[in-house]
Formats: sequence, C-alpha cells, structure tokens
Amino acid sequence: LLQIESTYGGVEGLCRRLKTDPVNGLPNDPAELAKRERAFGKNEIPPAPSKSFLQLVWEALHDVTLIVLIAAAAVSLGLSFYKPPNVHHDASEEAANWIEGVAILVAVLVVVMVTALNDWTKERQFRGLQSKIETEHRFSVIRGGEAHDVVVNELVVGDIGRVKYGDLLPADGVLIQSNDLKIDESSLTGESDLIRKSADGDPMLLSGTHAMEGSGRFLITAVGLNSRTGIIMSLLGAGKGEPNGNHADNGEANEEEKISKSVLQAKLSNLAIQIGYIG
Repeated sequence: LLQIESTYGGVEGLCRRLKTDPVNGLPNDPAELAKRERAFGKNEIPPAPSKSFLQLVWEALHDVTLIVLIAAAAVSLGLSFYKPPNVHHDASEEAANWIEGVAILVAVLVVVMVTALNDWTKERQFRGLQSKIETEHRFSVIRGGEAHDVVVNELVVGDIGRVKYGDLLPADGVLIQSNDLKIDESSLTGESDLIRKSADGDPMLLSGTHAMEGSGRFLITAVGLNSRTGIIMSLLGAGKGEPNGNHADNGEANEEEKISKSVLQAKLSNLAIQIGYIG
C-alpha cells in the first residue's frame, strides 16, 4: 500500500495513470480493449506442450517392473539360443525354447501400449475440459458504467472487477472498495485463515484466490503471465529445483518476505513501463 501511495499517489492515482474510471470502468470499446491487451498481455497462461504418443510410450517403459521383465525376456532369449558343446539337445525342445522370452516381450509391449493409450486419452480429455472451463468461466466487470459478465481471458489491465462471495479471482488487482471482503489465499500461501481485505489496509488481490465473505470492487493491474498465478506457473515450468534448506527458520521467513516484496516491486515497475506503451 505504501509503495502504491509513493509511486502512483494511491489507487486513484493508479486509475488515472491507467486511464480508467474507478466508478464507470473502461469504455466498452473493442479497439481500446485490444490496445490494452497488446500492451499488457492477454489474460491466459499458455498450457505446457502436450506429450506425443511416443513420449508416453517411452515414459511407460521406465516402469521398474517392466524393466525387470524385459531383462528377464532378454536372458531367456539368450539362453534359448545358447548350445553348450558336447550336450545332446532335443530338437523339439530347442524349437520351443524361444517362445517364453518372446511371450514376455509381447506381454510387456501390450502393457506399454495400453498404458500410453490411456495416458494419451486422459490428457486429451483433460485439455478439452480445461479449454471448456476457460471459455465458460466469466467474471463481472464494469465497462462504460454498466456491469458485464466477461470471459476471463478477455479481461484487461484497467478493468474494474466486481468480486463477491464464491468468486475465483482471475487476475491480480488493487482493492478500490470493500464490503467486509475476506479472501482465502491458502492456494498460494498455505495459510488457512481468511485474509481481510480493505482499501486502506491490505488492498492487494491475487489471482487464484477465493472470495469467501463480503464483496468489493478492484482495479485489475496484472493479467496472464504477469499475475501471481502466472509467475508461479512460469517458475514451475522454468525450473523445478527446491530450496537448499540451509537457512534457519527465521531466515526463511525473512527470505519469503523479501521475495514477496521483490515480486510486488517488479510488477509495479513493469506496470509503470507498460503504462507508457498505451500513452
């Protein structure tokens, strides 16, 4: 809040910089909305590239049980073709020795193909469901002085959002007005207690959190990859390393606070740069 006050002169100053009315919202002009989308980005997080069927087959082959069976089949086939010298061999037995190894390999192949096919089908169904949710999930905003239910991926920076009980916040923003609004931020912080939000207390609203009580209006300041959810998803996609755990508990708390402040500072700085793009 102090940083918003010092940088933009409060929420009203931020609204002026973003050329939006805190009461009437943005003008319902497609050209203006498209301009903001180009400047600040689209409110969507690109999904990870889907895996091909061959990649799923390769992953299925990494199962420990299947690796053991493949090794056993290789040993069985090797022994079936090995003929010790000076030993009498039954021709009928020699002809059938390879069957056991081949049968194991066929069984492994069937298991791998079925597993890969199931995973491929489930991934396609999941992506279809995710796409359906994204196209059907709507959020209430004020444009041109009127309330509109807008598909979440059409939200832009500068929109005035109306949040109420049960809403999943689709973007980051700064609270303008609150009616005893309480947010569940456990999906981001792990904190089970509801966080009371107010314009003069804690005004920051983060994407991916739930409104559990009250209602309010807020100015959308970050969408898509620039939102808190987008930053987290980008970090998870870029590197899956874990902290080294060498810091003490109190040091970890201070480090988390520094990271949180750094993210906010970076977002505010980025917002200031992007404001220049739209004049």
